Order: sequence, then structure tokens, then C-alpha cells
Amino acid sequence: MNILIAPLDWGLGHATRCVPIINKLIEHKTNVFIAADKRPYDFLKKEFPKLKFIKLPGYDITYPKNNNMAGKILLSIPRIIRRIKKEHKILKSIIKENNIDIIISDNRYGLWNKKIKSVFMTHQLMVKCPKGFKFCEPIFYFISKYIIKKYDECWIPDYEGKINLSGDLSHKYKIPSNAHFIGPLSHFHDKNIDDEIFINEEFNYELLVILSGPEPQRTILESKIFKQLENIELKTVVIKGITEKYEEYEFNDFVKVFSHLKTEKIIDLILKSKIVLCRPGYSSIMDLTSLGKDAIFIPTPGQTEQEYLAKNFMDNKIFSSITQNEFNLKNAIEQSSSFTGVKLNYNPSLLEERIENLLKN
Repeated sequence: MNILIAPLDWGLGHATRCVPIINKLIEHKTNVFIAADKRPYDFLKKEFPKLKFIKLPGYDITYPKNNNMAGKILLSIPRIIRRIKKEHKILKSIIKENNIDIIISDNRYGLWNKKIKSVFMTHQLMVKCPKGFKFCEPIFYFISKYIIKKYDECWIPDYEGKINLSGDLSHKYKIPSNAHFIGPLSHFHDKNIDDEIFINEEFNYELLVILSGPEPQRTILESKIFKQLENIELKTVVIKGITEKYEEYEFNDFVKVFSHLKTEKIIDLILKSKIVLCRPGYSSIMDLTSLGKDAIFIPTPGQTEQEYLAKNFMDNKIFSSITQNEFNLKNAIEQSSSFTGVKLNYNPSLLEERIENLLKN
């Protein structure tokens, strides 16, 4: 059976959370094809060098340098719709050329086809809108629900009920009739991790910085962090989240820098670091909770989903957060001392059940 996996090109998170799904499909002896673009393509190519890859242009969404993300998205809607129509058309030729039986789309709205089984994966059934546009949230929910109904199934990478990670994003409104909760997904789940390391109170590094997300905000945050690291004697590792080429160097006597690293090395660094500083992207949250790691979140300015998640965890005293404009490394680390993080147990049977049902039918 030939199965196509296609993550959105909006940062690396959509690609990383596809890793456990790809591994499960490989276990089931299916032929997995990956359709991606840019950094998700590069990342998955390194994780699964033996699989067949297809270049599928993404939505190519960029953030503005100011905080007016809502305005940027509104202006981009016509171009996004064109990209969705284009990927829907390209999918027909991909199916024909590769005899695809099933498509699993991570947040790509045009990858459904009436001739084959299709799955849409998202943690965001509703869109959080900025102040002044809250009235649009039910409208966007119904649009999202309408598109999701074109797929045979919708997979939500979270738990059903009060103990969950996505909050309002997947739990505020009634879920579509074809939707199923499959539990949080992390590309750390399939790695063998020594349980003893979880209770090790000795850390090699005081801070691990993991940069990610679309430009130019990734670079803007990188510049802010390096500027502050110049004046602090803090044993730190920075992973820049750039997959185009590999580089490794020492910023100063206290700071090591890597452009990107393989999953096993990232896990090792997370567990050996006292605290992690990163964006509150949903995939990053799933990774951190799979390891029970404390973190400082810096939401991408104007990214309402990240701003909501950061505030939700802050209000519940789980993860601390600070805005990018107000970011002060010393203050952020001091503030984080009163937050503990959280560890959620992984339930692989939820994903396994959906995959078995998909393949059986």
C-alpha cells in the first residue's frame, strides 16, 4: 500500500510530529512517500533518507517584522487560496504517477481526493483571532469544519477531555463527526530514553535555546538572544533550526551553536539542560511534555495561536512565557523558577487504532 505524508511548510513542527506516524506506517510494511518543501523537506530527508520524496510547494507564508500578523494573513488569503487550489490539482498527478492509496495531510487544506482515502491532521479546529476580530472565530471554525468534511478522517494530536494541550483550539467547539483524538505526537516517542536520566539533577548546560518558525521572526529572535548572551556567563547551547546547511561553532566561551541536529542529539541536549527556551509551537509543546521538561516560551509576535497557548500554560503555572518585545534573558530565567513543566504519558494505542482502521478499510 502506498501512503503519502504531506506536512505544512510553516516551520518544522508539522514535519516533526509526522515522524511517529511515518514510523508506524513503516512498521505496517507500507510504502511511505513524503511530499514537502523547504525546511520540512530537508528535515524529513535526514530522518528518513531511504524513503521516496516529492517536492510539493508550500503556502510560503512569512511573518511581518511588526506585530500585525492578522493584517498580513488577511492580505495573504487570496494567495493562500490559490496555493490550496494548486496543491489540490498537483495531488491528482502525484496519485497517478505513484499509485497512491492514502494521503495524510498535516494542515494542508487542498490534499483530499475522492478516489482515495484522505486524512487531515490538525490541533487547531478553531482559529484564535486578535482583539477586535473575535467575532470571526465561529466563522473560521465553520469554514475549517467544512473543509475537514472533505476528508475521510480528521486526526487531532491531543487527548480528549480536561487534561489536554491544545485547550480551546480543539476543545471549545464540537469536533467534526469524522474527527478522532490520537493523543499528542512527538518525534521523541520512538527513541529509547533511559528513565534514570529523568531524575538526574545534574545538568551539563544551564540553557538550551531551540529556534524555529517562519522568517523573518526566527532571525529577529535569534539576534535578540545572541545579543543578550554576549553579556551573560551562562553555559548555553543554541540550535538555530536552519536545515539548509550544517554548521557548528562556539559563539563565545560559554555558548555552543548548531544549525540543526538529529533527533537523538536534541533529546540528549534537552535532558542535559536545566531549562529550554523556545517558541510555544504546538509540536514543541508536545515534545517538551513527552520529556517532562521545563521551558520558557517566547510567542511569535502576532501569532495568535502561540500567544494563546503561552498564556494558557502561564495561567495554569505550567510553563513561563515572555513577549519578544519585552524579552530579557536574566528576568525570564528568574521568572521560570516558579514553573514546573508537565509530563504526559504517551498512549500509542490511539494512533495505532486509527492507522489499523485506515489500512483495513
